[in-house]
Amino acid sequence: MPGGNTRSVLFNEPFPIFMKTGKGNRLWDYDGHEYVDFVGELTAGLYGHSNPILQKTLLSTYENTGVNLGATTVEEMRFAELICRRFPGLEQLRFCNSGTEANLYALSIARHLTGKRKVIAFDGGYHGGVLSFGHGIAGNTVDQADWVLGTYNHVEEVKELLETTPGVAAVIVEAMQGAGGCIPATVDFLKTIQDTAAKCGIIFILDEVMTSRLHPHGLQGKYSLDPDITTLGKYIGGGLSFGAFGGRASLLTAYDPRLATSLPHSGTFNNNTLGMNCGYVGLSEIYTPEVAIELNALGDYFRTELQEVAKYTKMVVTGVGAVLTIHFLDNGKAPSCGDDLHHHSVGGLKKLFWYWCLSKGFWITERGMLSLILGTTKVEVDLYVAIVKQFVQQHARLLIVH
Repeated sequence: MPGGNTRSVLFNEPFPIFMKTGKGNRLWDYDGHEYVDFVGELTAGLYGHSNPILQKTLLSTYENTGVNLGATTVEEMRFAELICRRFPGLEQLRFCNSGTEANLYALSIARHLTGKRKVIAFDGGYHGGVLSFGHGIAGNTVDQADWVLGTYNHVEEVKELLETTPGVAAVIVEAMQGAGGCIPATVDFLKTIQDTAAKCGIIFILDEVMTSRLHPHGLQGKYSLDPDITTLGKYIGGGLSFGAFGGRASLLTAYDPRLATSLPHSGTFNNNTLGMNCGYVGLSEIYTPEVAIELNALGDYFRTELQEVAKYTKMVVTGVGAVLTIHFLDNGKAPSCGDDLHHHSVGGLKKLFWYWCLSKGFWITERGMLSLILGTTKVEVDLYVAIVKQFVQQHARLLIVH
């Protein structure tokens, strides 16, 4: 494999760290070091590494249902109904295998039904492996000529883009930019997108692949949003590959195979029984609305404590609920868009901090993103806050905001 791994985000210099095993919210590498896992598979690992209920479900599926049935199953129907009940913007949905696929299918609906090609996205946004806008339009992003990039959280600009850009089929946005640094959107920004898109006949796609876990009903529920299409992925598959796209029934007719005008929707593993059963059990028995409230309250506490430690330094902490990012910015100010990160990030401090966390037994991403796993305790987050406080004290000179 080029670079010795097969996921770029997990590559680290001088070489990737190889993990041997995981249990609960703990990891062990091949050298025997133990870590508290704060990567949480970049939000997909919500259930941890060895949830006994999911283990039982996997075995039960093999024993009682079987895999690769090559047919429609009851399991996919009940899972779809559960998801539609949980997330208010979904009247109907269809399954796929990743958040990337979900967003590609959502875009195909918009283009098919509007007859238009262009899509408004936002600098710093990430909608999948071939839909990336971290530093403008990534080289491997599909349909390069069809993208119009706006500034995240810039209300006046997005309103103008939606009203004046010709040939726009859809606008796609995260209510918190996940890979882009856990920058939350303002409700005003999101409502402006929703209202202006509706007025202009543009389809509003809300990417909740990462953010659906941040509230019992996703951030669309938290902020009272009504997207035309919602995309889902990550943790909802119960630890297995998963994606879904859904929304208004009138839009999902684009993929209704009963209609002669429908688009084809292929995918060998779209309705695989392992994912359908584990996903259903995960949402119905483990990550219930009550548990979602509890975990995200812990995350809010965690972020607030870290922000207190970081006061008056180059360390800045952003996020919503149990997902956050620790930044190092030369102005010490919370970013509201990707430009703030591009202009003010201090890369050396980020790497120094990452090595510090590893040495103290905490596994985080090098870019500073943390995602809490179910079962993480207040004791563990308090210990991490203390570790961060030590870092701030030891490297106070490097963290001074000039």
